[in-house]
Amino acid sequence: MLNPSTPNRQISPHATAAAGSASAKGLRIAIVSDAAPERNGVGAYYRDLAEHLRAAGAVVNLISPRFRAGRWHGGLALPLPGDPTQKFVVPSPDLVSRRLDRLKPDAVIVPTPGPFGMLGMYFAKRRGARLVIGFHTHFERLAELNRHWRLRGWVAQTYLNACNRKLFAAGELVLANSSEMVEVAREIGADKVSLMGTPIPLRFLDVPPEPLSADVRRVLFAGRLAPEKNLEVLVDAARAVPGMDFVIAGDGPLREWVVEQAEKLDNLTYIGWVKRPQIMPLIDDHDLLILPSTVESFGTIALEAMARGRLVVVSSQCGILSWDMLKRGLFQIRDQEPLADTLHRIRGLDHAILERKAEIARDAACEINNRNLQHWVSVLRGDSDAVLDASAH
Repeated sequence: MLNPSTPNRQISPHATAAAGSASAKGLRIAIVSDAAPERNGVGAYYRDLAEHLRAAGAVVNLISPRFRAGRWHGGLALPLPGDPTQKFVVPSPDLVSRRLDRLKPDAVIVPTPGPFGMLGMYFAKRRGARLVIGFHTHFERLAELNRHWRLRGWVAQTYLNACNRKLFAAGELVLANSSEMVEVAREIGADKVSLMGTPIPLRFLDVPPEPLSADVRRVLFAGRLAPEKNLEVLVDAARAVPGMDFVIAGDGPLREWVVEQAEKLDNLTYIGWVKRPQIMPLIDDHDLLILPSTVESFGTIALEAMARGRLVVVSSQCGILSWDMLKRGLFQIRDQEPLADTLHRIRGLDHAILERKAEIARDAACEINNRNLQHWVSVLRGDSDAVLDASAH
């Protein structure tokens, strides 16, 4: 539950409406995930979802690895192929079982096909709890882009796809966060699959955003430094537009390359990994966020920047574009268009148009967040008619 010692704060109308219209009172929910809350988008998704569900009255226990002070906790940590900054953590079955025994959950959410997720599936079925599967990552697409995965990836893919099929068969419902990922889940073997939205941290909604700067100058990328993020186009843009300042935040297998590029360009800065509490002020300190990925099932950081009233540029491969309501608040990199040209195009727009775009973005993000919470509560209560429509206006 929320820390009772936390000072009272002014809750935004968006957060109040979300919690008020989607009461989760009486629900006991376990989220059993292989993703540490601080290390990637999947981890952040379920930490934020847990926060919203608690605010709506549910008792929620997030069972996952943790990364603190440079160390992994929660089990035996093994290296993840292709990315030394991530770990494959094998938990103690007794520890997971004891935590579930104490909670006695009505529903168990499993968002990952690793050891934590498979134990969550097993114990949920043994206890007769409702099992909901979250599907977030297209591993085959990642393997095509990552040479380390190509060397050893067939083993990982075989394992992960086999685990996903088991999860899909055991779960009452599979939820994916874009239309493309819904289709991928069906291809892997999901019979009952539907769309889910993405939660936004409450503080992103509670605190009014800073006004948009008159000059679009400061550009941010925040996320994993991995091949699928297509960081080369961001570096090319920094080289082509010396009048703009580019900041890269994150960690991953391309860290050394990013450091080298930042040393060569005066207007490109690498600030390393940013802890979750610092993400909001980092977004607020920039005019525009860029997500140029070649594989991106959704793009949580883009939604968070929208909620903060920032301008957001995404590639055509970002799943967030499959949500019509959100698409209207985004700028898209056109086919064959260099990112530098995209930025010139945006900077050429009247400031009033940019301000309106930022307002549309924030309103859409808050509305999607509210609808997503209502949808999750319906799913966790077992409402067979619970549907979230990506084309809602």
